[in-house]
Parts: sequence; structure tokens; C-alpha cells
Amino acid sequence: MKESLEYIYKEQKEVSIYGGIAALLGWDQMTYMPPKGSDGRAEQLSLISRLAHERVTSETLYTHLKKLNEKADTLTKKDHLVVTKLFKDVEKARKLPAEFVEKMTRTTSIAYGVWQEAREKNDFSLFRPHLEQIVELEKQYYDYIKLPGHPYNTLLDDYEEGMTVEVLQKEFTILRKQLVELLQTITTTERYHHQQPPTFKLANAQQQELCSILLSHMNIPFDRSRLDISTHPFTTSMGDDDIRFTTNYEREGFLSSFFSTAHEAGHALYELGILKGDYKDTIISNAPSLGIHESQSRFWENMIARSKPFWVFFAPLFQKTAPNECSKMNTDVWYHSINQVRPTFIRTEADELTYCLHVILRFELELDLLMDKITINELPAAWNQKVTEFLGITPKTNREGVLQDMHWSGGEFGYFPTYAIGTMYASQLFRQFKKEHPTADEEIQRGDFSHILHWLNDHIYQYGSLMTADDIIKHTCGEGLNSKIFVSYLKEKYYPLYGV
Repeated sequence: MKESLEYIYKEQKEVSIYGGIAALLGWDQMTYMPPKGSDGRAEQLSLISRLAHERVTSETLYTHLKKLNEKADTLTKKDHLVVTKLFKDVEKARKLPAEFVEKMTRTTSIAYGVWQEAREKNDFSLFRPHLEQIVELEKQYYDYIKLPGHPYNTLLDDYEEGMTVEVLQKEFTILRKQLVELLQTITTTERYHHQQPPTFKLANAQQQELCSILLSHMNIPFDRSRLDISTHPFTTSMGDDDIRFTTNYEREGFLSSFFSTAHEAGHALYELGILKGDYKDTIISNAPSLGIHESQSRFWENMIARSKPFWVFFAPLFQKTAPNECSKMNTDVWYHSINQVRPTFIRTEADELTYCLHVILRFELELDLLMDKITINELPAAWNQKVTEFLGITPKTNREGVLQDMHWSGGEFGYFPTYAIGTMYASQLFRQFKKEHPTADEEIQRGDFSHILHWLNDHIYQYGSLMTADDIIKHTCGEGLNSKIFVSYLKEKYYPLYGV
């Protein structure tokens, strides 16, 4: 037993190191790598993924795990948790041939560079053959794994363990109807028809200064993390004390960088604070799902950074940083401006109310693609049709439509639903946080976010994967995923803003 335990802990640590190397290569690819380096990078990433896969699926590791799992009841609580979770994941990984893993990594690594070019040139035909390859590989993937129920469950389980298509279809059908009704109610108001978006822009240097102020108040430790620039903002972990996150100062709408920075910093804080101690370098020292991870970024981006108390503190800082541009922007003007409901083509620039409609759209298209209800050729038109149906607007180009996200270039089918799950979780956490901290608004108005960080550490970070995501929410909020709380949050916030 002792020998087997020592072996599985050593292997977990070394596989974790492989993951850090792959993360570093991926981060460089999306930030500083020369455009023509994509082929070489694809080879490097495919080699790392193959080596890591071979370690995880080795007969030696499986033999040790199988022996430990058969005697799991005799293990300590810590060892029991690590062994049972790792055994489950290893059994799943052993269903995938190493050649398949290598091929998937190489294909998606090349596809990412092509997606960037296709997006820049607004030319879907460049990306189409690569996406066709990826969809076929996704079908092969769920044929190898074959979890019970709908084939999409296999893809979803990689990001949101235990979630099913049946649950999401039921939840999203209800949520979509409510969001469309809310949108229609608001767009008929006088305030909606008279609202004007802020017309001024901030220079990159001003945006960077404001983002820096934000991060200092969010208590981001820059001796353990760094902020860079990428086409699509993201966060990744090279190790416990090396978290990288990015933003983009060139996007349309000067506030995009500010809110994307808040969003990615929420991810970074979670990675920096997640359970370590005895569970360091084990499968337990990870987020239990991407939904819970997304709840952390949406919590900071929307519930905090779009709240009125937040702008009581930040409005003067904007005025100080950009006095000419922000001279007429007081707290109320900022609060109304940054919370405008305004249907947009771009998911990452969507307002709170319409954001989940963008996610549900992608979920439905993924199902249609994988079930052969539509072809890759039909995808752009199908995308535009759903945008029109959901949001009442129609994309004029593929760049503002089907080419806007990088996820499919990475083979991340099953990923998008976690954005909506995380958004709903965030609203539940925010309600519970406010209930437990009646003075929260006053502290936020002073720019003091330390109480928020402590509360998230106690209720989210410290659990790692000791529980499933839904169990963490149940433990903290008294119930699991509940879209009604999110809809209530939206009504309480946006109806007064629009005089409904």
C-alpha cells in the first residue's frame, strides 16, 4: 500500500509538471509567439500531450491504482479521495489511444493559428476544413469514452462533471424564454430608446492604468502572476505560483479591457487561492468544474464591477486618470452607462441580460453539428439565424458571427455551457454573500474588496475538488443550480434602471 501510494503521488506531480509545460507553450502561442511558429508549436504541444497521456494511462500506474481502489475503505480520508477520483479519470483516459491524443493536439494547435487568420480576414472558408477535422475528432472522442446517455454528455463531462444534456436542455429552454421576455420588456421602454452609449475612447495607456488600479484593489499578487495581451483574453496556470492572464486594449469599446481584466482576474484569484496543503500536486487541487471557475470571473466582472457601490469608488478614479474624457461622468452616469442593455453580436462584449443567450446559441449549434443536423458549410447561416431569433439583430460578417470565438479551434466542444452555469452560480453566490455581509456595499464603496476575497476563499477556493461544483454551491447557498435566482437578480437590477 505504501509503495503504491508513493508511486501515484509521484506520478501526479510529474503529470502536473507536464501540464505546466503545455500551459506555458500555449500561453506563449497566444501572446508572443511569431505567427509562423505555429507548426513547430503544434509539434511541441503534441509531444507533451502524448508523453503526459502515456504517463496517465501507463499499466504501472493503473495497477497501483486498481490495487488501492480495491482497498479504498482502508485508506485515510485524503488518500481515499485522491485514489477514487484519480482512478476514475485514469480509466477514462485509458480509453483514448495515444495516437488519437497526439493527433487531436496537433490538429487543434494548427487550427488556432488558422482561426486567427480567418477571423482577421473575415474568411470562414480558411477555417472550415480545420473545423471539419475537429468535429470528426470530437465524434471519435465520444465513441471512445461512451458515457451513458446522449453522446454530448461525454464532451460536457470533461468540463462540468456530472452535468447532462437533458438537464441543460431543460434549464436552458426555460432560461432562454425568460431572457428573451426580459429583453423584449426592456427594449419597449422609453429609457431604452433614448439611451446613448458612451462615445469617448480612452488611450491604451489610460486603459492600462485603470486596469492596474483595479487589480491592486482586487489584491492580485504580481509576484505570483502577470498580465499580458492576447486576441482573446484568457487565464492559465503554469504552477501554484505562476498564473498568467491576459486582456486586450484594442477592442471596440474602451471598457472592454476593464471588464475583461476584472473577469480574468477573478479566474486568476481562484487559481492562486485554490486548495493546496496536503493536496498540493494532486487531482484534488483543481477546480471541480469550469462552471465553478466561471462563477468566480462572473462574480467579479458583473456582481462587483458592474454594481453601483463599485462606481461610487471608481468614478473619481476614471475622472482623475482621464479628466478630459470623463469630466461629465459621475457615479449615476457610469452606473447607467456600463449596465446598458444593448444586444450585440460579440459574446464577450454582451451585457449581463443577453450574455447567456449567446451561450445557449452555441450550445444548440454544437448539438446540431455533432448530431449531423447541420453541416459545417451551413454553420454560418445557422449561427446568424439564431442570433436574429434570440437577439433581434443579424451579423453582417462572419468575424462578428461564427468566427468570433477561439474555443472550437481548440476542440473545446462542451465548454460553452459552463459560461451560463457559472453565471447562474455567480448570482447565487452573490445573494448569499450579501446576506452574510450586510455592510458589503459600504466596504465596496471604499474600494475595500478584502472581505470579498476572504469570503470566496472560505466558501469556494478552499474546497478544490473535495466536492463537485453543485455540491459546493449547495453547501454554500443551500441549493444547487437555480436559474430563477439569476433571473430575479436581473429583474431587481435592470427593471429600476429602465423604469419598468
